[in-house]
Amino acid sequence: MVFSSLTFLYLFLPACMLVYYMAPTVTARNWVLVLFSLLFYAWGEPVNVLLLLFSTACNYGFGLLLGRGGGKKRLMTIATIFNLGLLGFFKYTGFLMENINLLGFDFPVPQTALPIGISFYTFQALSYVIDVYRGEVKVQRSYLRFLLYVSLFPQLIAGPIVRYSELEERLAERRTVPRAAFNGATRFCVGLGKKVLVANYAGELASKLLDGDLASQTALGGWLGILFFTFQLYFDFSGYSDMAIGLGRIFGFRYAENFNLPYCSRSITEFWRRWHISLGSFFRDYVYIPLGGNRKRQILNLLVVWSLTGLWHGASWNFVLWGLYFFILLYIEKQLGSRLSRIPSALRIASTFLLVVLGWTLFYFTDLGRMGGFFKVLVGLGAGLSNEQTNIILLNSLPLLLLCILGSTPVPRTIGIIFTNLFTGRGRSLGRQRVYAGVAFTFDLLLLALCTVSLIGSTLNAFLYFRF
Repeated sequence: MVFSSLTFLYLFLPACMLVYYMAPTVTARNWVLVLFSLLFYAWGEPVNVLLLLFSTACNYGFGLLLGRGGGKKRLMTIATIFNLGLLGFFKYTGFLMENINLLGFDFPVPQTALPIGISFYTFQALSYVIDVYRGEVKVQRSYLRFLLYVSLFPQLIAGPIVRYSELEERLAERRTVPRAAFNGATRFCVGLGKKVLVANYAGELASKLLDGDLASQTALGGWLGILFFTFQLYFDFSGYSDMAIGLGRIFGFRYAENFNLPYCSRSITEFWRRWHISLGSFFRDYVYIPLGGNRKRQILNLLVVWSLTGLWHGASWNFVLWGLYFFILLYIEKQLGSRLSRIPSALRIASTFLLVVLGWTLFYFTDLGRMGGFFKVLVGLGAGLSNEQTNIILLNSLPLLLLCILGSTPVPRTIGIIFTNLFTGRGRSLGRQRVYAGVAFTFDLLLLALCTVSLIGSTLNAFLYFRF
């Protein structure tokens, strides 16, 4: 099940909220969320619920054993091997066998379907075990609460990767303030709009321009295609994160931000502090710093992190290349140091965005031969620089392209902050606050209505990060 589906919007979520708010205690509400989360996950892949429960039970057990003390280092090693082994088996076995067979072997290549969300919930569970081992969080002795932490449906499928310390207190005691729930609903609707009204349409154009015959593609068409994929990826994933954060607030949880206007970054280093923040912080805290961080073997540590980051996104060589590409860019930036600050900000933002777009090209094409052909198209070695058909596509898609550009800047956020500050806060009259609530409610309903109309006739709706 996906958030941007009519089933979720008009059946699952209302039913979950109704039963949740009828539950009299936090424990009862936890049971409601667990049961609905497992139903949410089982909707498309019922068998994989067993894998989720198995992983959760084992990591719960690892936490209990670590809490007893004695042999902690050995137990932590076993827990790490278990989690990474489980992820590796389902995600990388086929890729590994295919590459071994290139050496002349003939091993059978398993056709194991990747369980949705396994990369996210495995990292969440592993982070809990590591934090217990380090003594940074207390052992969770309630299996219900631990299962809720791992399986909570707002972040189960595609993140953000939530640390146990962020939810620890709210798993045991929380209350939902009406204003927080209302703000959560607004945040959810904004994320839904990003996904349905922007990302889906950008994705349709990206597929049309990138998946056809490269021999007949023009340079303008190629750049348009990869630009629309760049914006599809951002609005799709940040939209999902917005919906997850909004749903969390509705049920009394607070998730950290996962995106912070990454396409306005002035360097690749800054970009990765703003994009998929929860994944970046995971690799920083659990891989980069333990390896030595900036203190020793910094370049080697960066290489390891970005190789793993590439592989985390998929079992394919293009993701490895994508990770190495950003490692090289980050290495160059570290060598340049303060000299980058001498470049005008506008030029730094434009050049960073261009480098990111080229990186998403590596991300898009899993076929390396087709990837090479597409780079030729970008420099005009395909069907030329432009033609009438490409010009028509550009003209027709210009409003969407401008919307994507504007939506990637601070403008929408600034307008929202100004509007909120104008009507709410200390000293604001009750009348003004009611006007704000009325306008916000109307805005939510309008977004929901537009998304509903769009979803009725839509065929492209899956979230891109479901595949990871």
